[in-house]
Amino acid sequence: MKVLIVDDDLNNRLLLKKFLAAYGPCDMVASGGDALTIFEHALGEGVPYDLVCMDIMMPGMDGLQATQRIREIERQAGVPPASEVTILMVSALDSPQVVMESFHKGGCTDYLVKPITMEKLRNKLRECGFTERK
Repeated sequence: MKVLIVDDDLNNRLLLKKFLAAYGPCDMVASGGDALTIFEHALGEGVPYDLVCMDIMMPGMDGLQATQRIREIERQAGVPPASEVTILMVSALDSPQVVMESFHKGGCTDYLVKPITMEKLRNKLRECGFTERK
């Protein structure tokens, strides 16, 4: 499993990387724009990400905009819907409106509210069909 962590806060990126190391290699970026660059490159090289953990509130391009653009990149590349990357929004925002926008406008796969614990993340990943490496 290959993971992309997108969060403007270094501590959040490092925490997620620590939690996700049991699942596979993790790349980290601090902005939506950087996420698009690395995501598109990986897809073009034939080694796409399996999971993107995306923060919503980031300066410049926010997580919703970046998620929408990732879905556009996949469509343009001919990725079938069943093979799209799993995008897990990871945010402190927990209002029903923001959560619904993340699914309907952003195209995320699932949503996890901060603060993140290993147990919450593990359960969410299990729901999405991911298991730890042996």
